Amino acid sequence: MKRWYWISGIILILALILFFINIGFAAASGQAQVKSPIRLGGELYDNWIDSLGAIPPDGNMPLWSRQTTSSASGPDTWRCVTCHGWDYQGMDGAYRTGSNYTGFPGLLQARYKDSQVILDQLTGKIDPAHDYSQLIDRNSLNALVEFITKGLVNDDEFIDPVSKEVIDGNAAAGKGLFDGLCAHCHGVDGTAIQFRFEGLGTTLGTLAVLDPWRFLHRSRFGTPGTAMSQVVGVDQQWTPQQARDVLLYTQSLPTGLSKPTPAVSASGGGATPGAASGSGQDWLSGLINAVNSIANSPVFVYFGAAALIGFVFLVIWTVLGNRK
Repeated sequence: MKRWYWISGIILILALILFFINIGFAAASGQAQVKSPIRLGGELYDNWIDSLGAIPPDGNMPLWSRQTTSSASGPDTWRCVTCHGWDYQGMDGAYRTGSNYTGFPGLLQARYKDSQVILDQLTGKIDPAHDYSQLIDRNSLNALVEFITKGLVNDDEFIDPVSKEVIDGNAAAGKGLFDGLCAHCHGVDGTAIQFRFEGLGTTLGTLAVLDPWRFLHRSRFGTPGTAMSQVVGVDQQWTPQQARDVLLYTQSLPTGLSKPTPAVSASGGGATPGAASGSGQDWLSGLINAVNSIANSPVFVYFGAAALIGFVFLVIWTVLGNRK
């Protein structure tokens, strides 16, 4: 009879463990996966291929044949940012000159257009060469429309076009926000994670100095396909001014450049966090990102649950064995 009490107790304990683990996992998964339309749209604008885990289309985007100045090719030509820029102003913004120039227009004026008009543009009803309807699902397209109509920010009024420094920013306020959110991964001086930028291993400070618009977009909406997609300013309800304050402070951090500062080019993966650069710091950063990804995955959660259940079995089995 006592043995049945023990067995019943074991079953009850295991049931409770699984119950609370499932509740916790469901809550964590929901928090990690549910994104506001504007946040998802910001990711899609950056790199919808990585954001959706999609297979890159073959060849160049049909519209790409209408320009002759940019040498980008393949998947990068299908990304919104390649044509319209990190400042959303296309040929009228930071991409007005240099290797990024394509002659394509910006999107800031699209904020005032009807949502259906923008959706028609994305699905090729206005221009068949701009048809993404077979590549991006409708919910994601709607999120991209939401981002364009409600999420775009014109930062040019607050960034000097020559020095690229923030105008009327508050570095002290930016430091507080940086230390409270960004420093957990990037380190207090922004050098804990290395970036591949124009073929060089650089740091967060470098990105802030060389391409502040890209810094602002990714600090707000994350970097698709990386751990940076889980912690972003828009989720912290940062105002545009707070994001600029963080940028101003980050521009004061070490650049980590080992060679002369390169010119900014390529809307593609010019600055990708966590990519290996060949240095010891890059290897360590990649390992840290990999561990973080594994720790947040469902496999890790269930593996931990199995280990806990096994431990409980072992303890009870030992107790029962000692009672014989």
